[in-house]
Formats: sequence, structure tokens, C-alpha cells
Amino acid sequence: MSHPNGPRTGRPPTYAPNGVVSTPHHLASAAGLEALQRGGSAVDAAIAANAVLCVVYPHMAGLGGDGFWLIAEPATGGVHAIDASGPAARGATLDYYRPRSVDGEIPSRGALSALTVPGAVDGWRLAHERFGRLPWHSLFRAAIGYARDGMPVGRSLADWLVQDEPILARHPKTAAVYLPGGRCLRDGERLVQADLARSFERLADLGPRAGFYEGETAEHICAGLRPQGSPLTDGDFAGYQAEWVRPLSATYRGYDVYELPPSTQGFSALQIFNLLDGYDVRAWGEGTADYYHHMAEVVKVAFADRDEWLTDPRFVELPVDRLISKEYADERRRLIDPGRALEMGAVPAGIPYPRPHERRVPDGDTCYFNAADGDGMVVSLIQSIYHDFGSAVIGGDTGIILQNRGAFFALDENHPNHLQPGKRTFHTLVPALLMKDGKPYLAFGSMGGEGQPQSQAAMVTRMVDFGYDVQQAIEAPRWLMGRTWGTPSRNMSLEGRISDEVARELKRRGQPVHMVTGWNDNMGHSQAIRVNSAEGCYEAGADPRGDGAALGY
Repeated sequence: MSHPNGPRTGRPPTYAPNGVVSTPHHLASAAGLEALQRGGSAVDAAIAANAVLCVVYPHMAGLGGDGFWLIAEPATGGVHAIDASGPAARGATLDYYRPRSVDGEIPSRGALSALTVPGAVDGWRLAHERFGRLPWHSLFRAAIGYARDGMPVGRSLADWLVQDEPILARHPKTAAVYLPGGRCLRDGERLVQADLARSFERLADLGPRAGFYEGETAEHICAGLRPQGSPLTDGDFAGYQAEWVRPLSATYRGYDVYELPPSTQGFSALQIFNLLDGYDVRAWGEGTADYYHHMAEVVKVAFADRDEWLTDPRFVELPVDRLISKEYADERRRLIDPGRALEMGAVPAGIPYPRPHERRVPDGDTCYFNAADGDGMVVSLIQSIYHDFGSAVIGGDTGIILQNRGAFFALDENHPNHLQPGKRTFHTLVPALLMKDGKPYLAFGSMGGEGQPQSQAAMVTRMVDFGYDVQQAIEAPRWLMGRTWGTPSRNMSLEGRISDEVARELKRRGQPVHMVTGWNDNMGHSQAIRVNSAEGCYEAGADPRGDGAALGY
């Protein structure tokens, strides 16, 4: 029997009255749920889940990466945001990197790509200090156990080990952990990360500052990286602190949409929602050529401004208020022809940057996840080490893979995102929240570089405009305009479950259609939690494209 509001292609939503956690790996979801059941807050659950992701999803998350938070507090209606992205090292100058560049760019792998301070752990500290209920040390029991005793390799990790074997094999310490005996571990085989377990034990026992940023862990990371060329020092670690920031917001169909400010692409996600808000999306029909064509076109228009401007706002004054205004969206919508596609990357920015520069397109991988507790607090969180396995370099004897986020800095001083010491680079990471009448309604997001705002738009239009439930919206066929991690094309990728008729019509309109598999990993792993106030419960979903689960009680 078909569902009246759309396709039922897989698992049902998870309904739970007291709390729920959804992550891209079931062991992380279980750790978050256990924290809730011990009386923890949604923040406690998110930290516990993130810690496990650092162990079981090391190709997408880790202590060596960055993170961004949105926290909806139901009692006050407030939405709080944390920017836990680390800046470039003090020694990361243009003069240092230009002679070490490859084809004019910072190397994308190796120690030279590890030039920014990992910010995620200090984001955990900020969130826990304000909203945590459980003792800090208790949040890492599951992560320590899986790292010390081993955990079974899941499908996603097994696939990426095969794909990245040549990269990992170039770094002996990394290969010793992830390619034991010189081979890729298969699904279900046990992966032990003893050094990472010891780093987690220091973090749990000593706290985030002494246990990560100001003690043995930071010293050992930097001592291991320094001979290989990384400019990171333990002083860079000690000087870093995550920060509370003011989230950006816009409206869509009467909902308030919240995103992170620059240096994330949150304003681009809001531009997409503003552009869509001027259309009768329901009139296109879900899954039609009209739907996919317009969804692709609004992405091209929004990304033109993103690629022109996005960087650390402490170094460049960004016209964010103008970019996320409804009036600006009305102007930019005129570029969109319902019968003819714009060329990806060729759309002019609506507000040109003062100095000409070459646009650079990001890629990268991520873990998006969320949690909600019995008091109605909802957390939307994203964490990443940028590329799959980040820099591919483990810092000393810590077991921690360092992110390569800094490799996206430009070495052209005319570029708004050019490398400067203390500067944060362009981030694709964007967790999202919908609020309704001052109360949390939906926590949602996805991994997948450029695909993140597109997956957000797919989920919201399918739930708000077409009435899908959370799991249906996650599972419905997706598209990807542009690139995600490891895929350099500017094609419009369509999952194979989209009909040949729709694909032919999109090609006729000039879309660069490329068909991929029916459940394609490159579309990203999405998670969502919706608050069903009328029924007094949560409705959560997890993406079958990943290894995750939505678990509640």
C-alpha cells in the first residue's frame, strides 16, 4: 500500500516521546541514546555520539577536525550557534607556502595540508559548559571502548579504505592503523585504534583544555607533524578557543530557517530558500523535470555569490545582510529561465568582489547528526576532517588524523579566501534548523561538500511543500549540482531512481545530466529530527546511503 503523501521506499521514521538521536553510524546513535537515558541533555548526547563517530567513521570525522553547532532552547525560543573551526597557524604565511605549493596551490594531502588548528573539541567544551548535565568524563566511555578494544568496520568505511588505499599507504603511521598487514579491512572485521584510545582517555580525564589543547596531546601532534613540514605549533593549539556566534536566519513558508554565518556557506543555503520562497514549488510537482530544473538553477545562482565572497569575515567585510535579503532574492530570481539551464560556474555574482580573482570550488566530506531531549532542546551539529581521511597524516603517537581544511586557502593575495595566519578558511559545513513560532520544528542537514545546501533544500521542500514524513524526505531520489568530495565534475548528477523521461527533459533544457546509482553515496548522508508538538513526540530519520540509524526512547 502506497503512502498518501509520497513514496515509502525503505524504513519508517523513528517516533519517540522522550528523546532521539540520529547519526550516520548506528554505534554513534546508540552512544547518544545511552547518554539521554542516563539523564543527559541533547548536548551531552551529541558529544557522546560525535566522539564515537571519531572512532567508527574516521574517514569523515575526528578529533583533528572542525565542528559547527546550532542549539534550539525551547524555554526561551533562542537559537545558539558555535563556530568551532580552527584558524591557520601563525607560521602559515604566503611566503612559507608558495615555494611548497603544487601547481600554485597548497598540497591537498600530507602534513603541509595540516595547517589549521582542530576546533571540534573546544566546541564540545563550550556546548557542555552551558548545556551539559552529565559529567564530562562520562561522555567518552563508548568511544574509548571502541578505539581500545576494536570495532567492526562498517560498509562506508570499508568502501573508502579501498578507494583511499594509495593515499593511506603513503603515510606509514596511518597505514599501520588502517591498512594492517598491508591490506584493506573488510566489512565486519575489527579495527583497533589503541593510540586514539589513549588520546580519548587524556581528553576524558583532564578535560578539553589540558587533555587536548594545552598538554601532551597537542605537543605530540605538533612534534610529529613538524619534521614533515606542517607549521602548526603547540602554541597555536593553546591559543585557540571556539566561540559563540550569532546565527543567520531567513524565512521559508512561515518557518524561520537558521544557518551558521561565514566562514560557512550558511548564507548560500539561506539564499536558496529565499529564491525558492518566491515560487509555487508545489505546482511543479515533486520529482518532475520542473522540480529538478528549478532546484538546480537556484543552486547555481546562490553559489555564484558564495564563490565570489565567502571567507573569514574578520578579514574581509562581507555583504551578508544584502545577500540573504528577500529583495536581493527577487532580483536574482530573474536570472532563472524555466526552460533553459544556466551554466554552472558561469553565473555572475550579484555583488562583485572589489578585486578580480579566480573562483575556487570546494569539496570535502562530513558527518552531520542531531539530537533532541525530553525537555525539548534540539541540537543540529556537523563535524568534519574535510577530505576523506583528511590530510591522511596521524599526529605523532596520538592516533589522531589531522584535517586538511587549510588546503582550500588560496595563495593569490587578491582572493578573499587567501591564506593568512590566524584566518579561518571557507567552510562548506552547515547544520540547519527550522523554527516555528519560536519553537524548534526541524533539525536537518547532510554531509557532502557542495551537496549540503542542496540536500537541505530537498528535505525541506519535500516535507513542507509536499507533505513527506522525515524518512521519506531523506530517502527520496536526490540530485547533486556540481561537485562533492572526490568528484571534480560540474555535472548535474541524478540518482538512478529518477525516471529516464525526467532525465531526457532536463538534458533538453541544457542541464549537464549524469546518471549515477540508485542510492548513491556521493549524494550525502542526511539526518533529520522533526518535533511533532501535537502528538508530543519526535519523528526522526536516518539516511540508508550511510550506516546510520535514528534511535529514540
